[in-house]
Amino acid sequence: MRSRTAVAAALFLVVALAGCGGKSDTASSPTASKEATVAASTPAAEVDCSDTSLSQADWMKSCSEDADGTGGDGGPSANLAFGKPYAWPDGLEVTVLDATVFSDWSEYEEPDPKSTEFRVRLRLDNKSKAPVDLSDITIMVDGATNGGQSFSSAFERGSAPLEGRLAPGVSAVKTDDNALETRYGRDVVVTVQRTSDDGIDVFPEFTGTIR
Repeated sequence: MRSRTAVAAALFLVVALAGCGGKSDTASSPTASKEATVAASTPAAEVDCSDTSLSQADWMKSCSEDADGTGGDGGPSANLAFGKPYAWPDGLEVTVLDATVFSDWSEYEEPDPKSTEFRVRLRLDNKSKAPVDLSDITIMVDGATNGGQSFSSAFERGSAPLEGRLAPGVSAVKTDDNALETRYGRDVVVTVQRTSDDGIDVFPEFTGTIR
């Protein structure tokens, strides 16, 4: 039979070992937790979407509508208001200035009483280092209230169609003529479509009202 002293010593040894094990686990947990927090909070490298030297691949990854970015200084590619500029990565900037009812008819033209015939004015600023072919740009206008799509027209007086080239550092105001059935209202979405050899496929949309 063990003495009381031997039993007490054995119990002391068990308690001491258990305490050491608990201390080791407790000490390791805060360290692991701290390391995980630091790694998760490390910020990703920022991309300057206004940098015209940014490659197309990097811009599409970080700045396009489908990415986490905002589409550059021009903002997102959808729901831009008339008067707000949008810049493509190569430096070409477009602004839909307004859409106004057309009334300056020539003697050879006749308005359609069932349609709202209007002219869209857009400003183009070539801030790139190369000329831009304006024939690569087309306009599409949709009704913004209850559907409807306008059909393209070409009014004779005062037109400045998208054609020719725009040199670096040059700005120009161009026009695009349209007609939208009156039943679709006057709130419209103007989509500026552009094709290029650089693979640009982000088409800004501008919303406004035909005045």
